[in-house]
Amino acid sequence: MHVIGFMAETTTAPSETARQLPWATPESSDVNEDALKALETYKKRDPSKVVVRFKAVGNAPIMKQNFYKITASNRFQAVIQFLRKELGWKASDPLFTYINLAFSPAPDDTVSNLFKSFCTDGHLIVNYSTTAAWG
Repeated sequence: MHVIGFMAETTTAPSETARQLPWATPESSDVNEDALKALETYKKRDPSKVVVRFKAVGNAPIMKQNFYKITASNRFQAVIQFLRKELGWKASDPLFTYINLAFSPAPDDTVSNLFKSFCTDGHLIVNYSTTAAWG
């Protein structure tokens, strides 16, 4: 006989010394206001632009223009979609993207974070290929 799950029932009265969450108490209106301000700041889109330089790898077609300014708050997925549009590729066509010939960023990374961490000469270098070029 295998026991898959076990759930014990406990019936204990809540203790009077139980910890209260700071945002759950009525006295914590300052904490709530700070949290709301932080959330509003996070929701705001960064209007600044980042220079992205596209470089072809392997047999990928070379773009006539390879420098573009892209809104920093965009996700990297927007860069991938933009690149597909510029190359005239469908969603089913293979496209592999890399930052500085080193790694493939996650589509939900922000362009701003990638730029701050991996910019080279003031550009975010995005290499693209039709086949997997690096692990």
